[in-house]
Amino acid sequence: MKLNGNTVLITGGSAGIGLALAERLAGLGNTVIICGRRENRLEEARKKVPGLNTFMCDVSKDEDRKRLANWIKEDFPDMNMLVNNAGIQLKVDLKKGISGLAGNDEIGINLTAVIHLSVLFIPLLSAKNEAAILNVSSGLGIIPRAMYPIYSATKAGVRSFTKTLRYQLKDTPVKVFDVIPPLVHDTELHYGKLLERTDNSVSASEMADAVIEGLKEDRYEIAAGPAKNWLNAASNAQLEQMFDNINR
Repeated sequence: MKLNGNTVLITGGSAGIGLALAERLAGLGNTVIICGRRENRLEEARKKVPGLNTFMCDVSKDEDRKRLANWIKEDFPDMNMLVNNAGIQLKVDLKKGISGLAGNDEIGINLTAVIHLSVLFIPLLSAKNEAAILNVSSGLGIIPRAMYPIYSATKAGVRSFTKTLRYQLKDTPVKVFDVIPPLVHDTELHYGKLLERTDNSVSASEMADAVIEGLKEDRYEIAAGPAKNWLNAASNAQLEQMFDNINR
């Protein structure tokens, strides 16, 4: 995938991996658009990355996704790269029954938005000479973590959708990438609670660097840190052992 001269839309681009990737891509000579739910965070992102274009919307909402797609088609018809990055991660105690699922829409943000936005933009992207869709899944889509059951399930869904999307678009100009982070300690995935760096985590900046290298090489599954080991596990027995290890 060429790394300059693109027009890129990044969802959830005002912080974390999305902002780090926006900064990298803008520095390489691309037009970068980010969207997010909070105007103040979008303003902070504009100050950090000169020339950044922003749009306020909530990708968990059907009408906001359509509004975003219409705006892009009108104002940025050259858009040829979509990065489905927006996501939230919540601890859910399934023993509490339906009350344990109350709150923010993990399925809407993490999975429905990825599917809907991809489909909304496929006609635009398919008309380009070269285009790409990057879906940010997670190492927890390979090995789920029991305290994050909905998040893990949505990211497994993103991985499955990305694989089938790649197959369906194989005869088009659209390349489809699965970005697979491990724990990223300096994101707002946990609603403002930044985590401590661990031996098993990477920074948003390190993850953005991994994405750039993966795009250079047309590596359709881009993992970093321990997610590389999970991706390359040779057997179900290895995966089960890893599952036991991370859930202790």
